[in-house]
Amino acid sequence: MARTLIGVVSSDKRDKTITVMITSRETHPIYKKQYTITRKYTAHDAKNEAHEGDKVMIAETRPISKTKTWTLTKVIEKSRGKVELKEDVTEVVSDKEGEK
Repeated sequence: MARTLIGVVSSDKRDKTITVMITSRETHPIYKKQYTITRKYTAHDAKNEAHEGDKVMIAETRPISKTKTWTLTKVIEKSRGKVELKEDVTEVVSDKEGEK
């Protein structure tokens, strides 16, 4: 059975390719302290269905290219969107202050 991982898509800029960040907690062998490790995997997304911020499941497969040995199995949860700041906000505020 193929190995599967669950992570968050950090990049979907390339065609049919996504970059997935997998975070895990590990314990140091000597100091017994836990720490977080983040690994990035490049996965094949044939239908371009996963987008940045989505929670996805990827499965290990034969090598598709030099860096791609994972393929997208399913999108578990879609992202709720990004927060983008608009440049015109300062101009609109200054215009409303002049009307008072």
